[in-house]
Amino acid sequence: MPCRLQITAAALTALATVAAAAIAITGGASTANAASDCGVLFDDFRYTSPADPAFSSAKWTTRNDVGSPGVPGARWLTSNITFPTVNGERVAQLSASTDGTANGTTHAELFQNELRFREGTYASRVRFTDAPASGTDGDHVNETYFTISPLRYDRDPLYSELDFSEYLPNGGWGGPQANYQTSWYTYWNNPAWDGLRTSTSQNRSMDGWHNLVTQVAGQHVRYYIDGVLTADHTTDAQGNPVYPRTAMSINYNMWFIDTAGHSGGNSVYTEQVDWTYYAGNQVVSPADAVARAAQYRTAGTSHVDTVNGCTTPPTDPPTTPPTNPPADCSTAPEWDWGTVYLEGQRVKHNAHLWQANWWTQGSEPGPTAQWRDLGHC
Repeated sequence: MPCRLQITAAALTALATVAAAAIAITGGASTANAASDCGVLFDDFRYTSPADPAFSSAKWTTRNDVGSPGVPGARWLTSNITFPTVNGERVAQLSASTDGTANGTTHAELFQNELRFREGTYASRVRFTDAPASGTDGDHVNETYFTISPLRYDRDPLYSELDFSEYLPNGGWGGPQANYQTSWYTYWNNPAWDGLRTSTSQNRSMDGWHNLVTQVAGQHVRYYIDGVLTADHTTDAQGNPVYPRTAMSINYNMWFIDTAGHSGGNSVYTEQVDWTYYAGNQVVSPADAVARAAQYRTAGTSHVDTVNGCTTPPTDPPTTPPTNPPADCSTAPEWDWGTVYLEGQRVKHNAHLWQANWWTQGSEPGPTAQWRDLGHC
């Protein structure tokens, strides 16, 4: 399929430069944005379960459906998210299991259900695992921490995704054991899935707890693992900017790339998250980010959210209209707050046609990541 939106890298670079969010960074020093910050999110994951009212009040959501990425036909289950106590502290635990079949494979995802995060500093303490908690080893499992925005259509120039870590303890993308940091320009599903991005990897074991910090400022995306700079991304190989161009959600998920590595029985893998932190429009050094999280915990503060959404997504630049127009809105029902929608179902809302990215209920099309905008009606 030909590109449906033609635009130069220079134009998109200019588009991504929002004056209120311009931050100058030098080395790893902590500096606040001179114009304004966009608040802070901190969460210590002291929840009893995804049914805990405090969990949804903190704008966390779990995925509960069937769909990509991963093994076709595998299920994403809310029950795969738990909050066990580890070393005296509650943690968020994601579990993924497989018996080598699609019907016997389950994935897990935990994410913020609003698109409020773009420039600033992201930090989290995450425990990756090499071996399964039970069963045989060798599966191509992907343990992740990332931010993402909806892809409105193939080659969407405002699509934004930052993979702070995608850990493949047993390989799975044609390579050996590796941990990836990837910054995206865009991707497409047709005629075959592919995308434009830049990626850095560490081909070593990441088993155990790690402090993952990413600074997004001044057209640079800087990734740190345990205080060490591992990547500094600005453009992909074609010169397209990989700096995020629109607001994103914060996500953790765990899934199987395929079942080719399975050797029998049922295998269960886990990933744990001790805490998460985001400072909007602020550049915070890795050491300071970890220290700020520790200060909240020492004070007994389990959740803070002052993120005010002051990061305004840019509008589409003038372009040639897409070659494939959006579907007709005439057959789509109006969006209803109480209705459950499955992946692929379409609705009308605010004179736009929307398609559900996955199972959703009560999430308004537009402000949340659950919906893909297919165009104006």
